[in-house]
Amino acid sequence: MSTLFEPVKIGTMEIKNRFVRSATYDGSAERSGHVSERQLQMFDTLAHGGVGLIVTGITYVDPSGQNLPFQNSMANDEYILGFKKLNDTVHNQGAKIAIQLFNAGRERVRFLKDKTEEAIAPSFIKDDPYFSGNYRSLEEDEIRQIIENFGDAARRSREAGFDAVQVHGAHGFLLSQFLSPYTNHREDDWGGTLENRLRFHHELYDDIRKKVGDDYPLFIKMGVQDGFEGGLEFGEGKTAARIISRWGFDALEISQGLRGKEFEGTEFRTNIRNKDREAYFREWTKVIKEDVNVPVMMVGGLRTFELIKEVVDKKETDFISLCRPFIREPGIVNDWKNGNYHKATCISCNKCLMALRKGEPLYCVQEKTKGSAEQNT
Repeated sequence: MSTLFEPVKIGTMEIKNRFVRSATYDGSAERSGHVSERQLQMFDTLAHGGVGLIVTGITYVDPSGQNLPFQNSMANDEYILGFKKLNDTVHNQGAKIAIQLFNAGRERVRFLKDKTEEAIAPSFIKDDPYFSGNYRSLEEDEIRQIIENFGDAARRSREAGFDAVQVHGAHGFLLSQFLSPYTNHREDDWGGTLENRLRFHHELYDDIRKKVGDDYPLFIKMGVQDGFEGGLEFGEGKTAARIISRWGFDALEISQGLRGKEFEGTEFRTNIRNKDREAYFREWTKVIKEDVNVPVMMVGGLRTFELIKEVVDKKETDFISLCRPFIREPGIVNDWKNGNYHKATCISCNKCLMALRKGEPLYCVQEKTKGSAEQNT
């Protein structure tokens, strides 16, 4: 059997195979931020489908970091019980589960209906062609409070029974905003040099470790290049990944930083109809894997089993991280394990994403359309 289906570890956590369900906002939480019955059913189906590790959708550590209406929260202890039920559901199916913690930063105002609501960021960028909305620069005491909020949320996550925590450091959210020289124009110790732009990451890491311990698996989704010229370049992103790996993060998932023009300048690339369009973060992941001593996860448009097997066999990555394919086919890992090596039927149309932005829960629009057509025949 392929090494894809052999057990593998991230820190102290053993996962039954190398397949990860990459963090996916599902638009299905209660408005209060609590886990919903719909989410319990969704995660049960995912775990039953054979994936080794499920990463939750973006979960905010404090209200200032929320950017979508039906989004989970770990901002205080009242959320622990609901997540315990979610984790039990996943564990009963033999899978592991990690929570993805984040703060949206200025992205808080991108998709909320109230565009006048103020958000926060490392710096205010005037006349930014890639972003519009009302936000302001963070004060020193606010930065430290957000760091503490991440640590407290991680502590709650361990109490709730999560197997690991993933910090979201990609896709234009707050950690990306600190790392990118495009959005971080600070002249204090939180900006300027790469070391200073990584200070937020470092102090956040230290606060989490202090509250969850050295034995608890902690990893990060890392944006190593921005989606437009003039932002973070890969050379510096690669260096940042190497530095971060040495602090003690147990794994890195390699992705994009700030978003450029949709969709080609984002992590949501579309029209993936042949192998040439697949694995669009492959080269970044391959180069970084050669440069770090912790496991890495490859994400970004992987659809074909032969290609997935190839990048693992060539040791370009340790884990395969999939998002959109699981929306349409939550059982695809079991298909592959049982010898049905069909290509994922997800066509990366991004209609699921557009529905989420309208406030609808996560579903495959193609499957719904297909089902409606079949009923009418």
